[in-house]
Amino acid sequence: MATEAEAATNDDASVTSQNSKLVIAASSLGTIFEWYDFYLYGLLATILTAQFFSGVNETTGFILALAAFAAGFFVRPFGALVFGRIGDLVGRKNTFLVTMGIMGFSTFAVGLLPSYATAGILAPTLLVLLRLLQGLALGGQYGGAAIYVAEHAPEGKRGFFTSWIQTTATLGLFATLLIVIGTRSLIGEEAFASWGWRIPFLLSILLLGVSLWIRLQLNESPVYQRMKAEGATSKAPLTEAFGRWSNLRLVLIALFGAVAGQAVVWYTGQFYALFFLEKTLKLDGASTNIMIAAALALGTPFFVFFGWLSDRIGRKPIILTGCLLAALTYFPLFHALAGAVNPALAAAQSRSPVTIVADPADCSVQFDPVGKNKFDRRSCDIVKAFVAKAGVSYENQSALPGSPAQLVIGDNVLNAPDAPTLAGDDKAGAIKAFQTSAGEALKAAGYPSKADPAQVNHGLAILLLFVLVLYVTMVYGPIAALLVELFPARIRYTSMSLPYHIGNGWFGGFLPTIAFAIVAAGGNIYSGLWYPVGVALLTVVVGLLLLPETRGRAVAD
Repeated sequence: MATEAEAATNDDASVTSQNSKLVIAASSLGTIFEWYDFYLYGLLATILTAQFFSGVNETTGFILALAAFAAGFFVRPFGALVFGRIGDLVGRKNTFLVTMGIMGFSTFAVGLLPSYATAGILAPTLLVLLRLLQGLALGGQYGGAAIYVAEHAPEGKRGFFTSWIQTTATLGLFATLLIVIGTRSLIGEEAFASWGWRIPFLLSILLLGVSLWIRLQLNESPVYQRMKAEGATSKAPLTEAFGRWSNLRLVLIALFGAVAGQAVVWYTGQFYALFFLEKTLKLDGASTNIMIAAALALGTPFFVFFGWLSDRIGRKPIILTGCLLAALTYFPLFHALAGAVNPALAAAQSRSPVTIVADPADCSVQFDPVGKNKFDRRSCDIVKAFVAKAGVSYENQSALPGSPAQLVIGDNVLNAPDAPTLAGDDKAGAIKAFQTSAGEALKAAGYPSKADPAQVNHGLAILLLFVLVLYVTMVYGPIAALLVELFPARIRYTSMSLPYHIGNGWFGGFLPTIAFAIVAAGGNIYSGLWYPVGVALLTVVVGLLLLPETRGRAVAD
């Protein structure tokens, strides 16, 4: 009898193990495809700028393209409220099936959109609408997948089990990179920029079919099944989650003491680094994609490592250490990245720094949401418009009120046209002459028009990018387990989804837009890093003081 009992126990353990593996594999694979859909836009932001925002100046177009990227993040908290409530009312499984369908349709439709040249303002309008649908869907998806895995995980292994879900965002980006790189290599850069960019979007319909089929194989979470059988599910999850201070307090602590810092570290290490390489350091798109993909390949196993480690030493110390390391090292890391990828630019900035000497009242921020401003009415604007387009870092120096602006490149001083005193052909000729002279001066000072592939230190650049990804794995690997354990089961989907998506949707999703707007306003190519550094430090302080350690808590309560 004892032998039979032991055999039965072993059989049960085997079945449980197999079920757990199926749950992790199915949830992870489906989520990879969903992140693939979402990341395509961010990866192709430069090309989509030309396709959908060609009616505005270059700097404005890129910031608007990033803003459209951020639009999907803006609505994520609303998706979290809508689908989080549904997930607590009707279950985890069906909720993330619906969100996956919305995401897949929206991504496929982007590949069918007309360009700005064909449809005018209708093109970017439709693009933004599809981004909003993607954001709503993603707002309900992550919480369902993370909770589903956590509620299947055995005690003591929840960090390890949920860390596989945490790899899906990076693996989704990695899959996107591989498909984009493959398409670019197959058809060439010119064809890809013209029409080939549509192929990865259109392929998502195949991924959608596979993802839905995989998710349909799953049953509802055992924790939710037990609550439903006992009649213990919440009848008003929004009220319980946010109308009661005891739970709302935890939501706020989770947001500011964990998720906000995790979000800015995540988006700096993957998306901002990508934009910085391509837009600021002027590395070609294919090389950028390959280096980011290599860093992700090296870093992705550490999601699982830090998830496993959090089961042993706790979630909180790992997340806060990652935020602190990022805040302390971002500036030296990005300076080193510039030296490795575009050493000529880094040398020129050190040898012949650029300064704009102008009356502050004469200067505008180089961003025009309407796209009608040519920035040629004042001398300071003429200088800044040229430097912004050239992608050159500069410092600002105040001049006497009313005096025309000057562009100082090392020891070379160029006087900008006194725009208010000129008109018509005289003004256009003066601006063109200034731009020609300034371009020649930059070239003479060693400023390159783009990164020289022969001078790129690929090994060092990938190592630096790997360090950035390593910080990502520290903050992101344990976060799902922490959030699941922080909230009661009956309102878990609603409670954890909102802080997660405010953090990742707003603090993180707006990071590229905010950072590049800061750079455009101030001129220093590294100044955008102050945003993630500040948010990461805020999370370290709040987390140390208020965030509880959740390791060891039961998830069935």
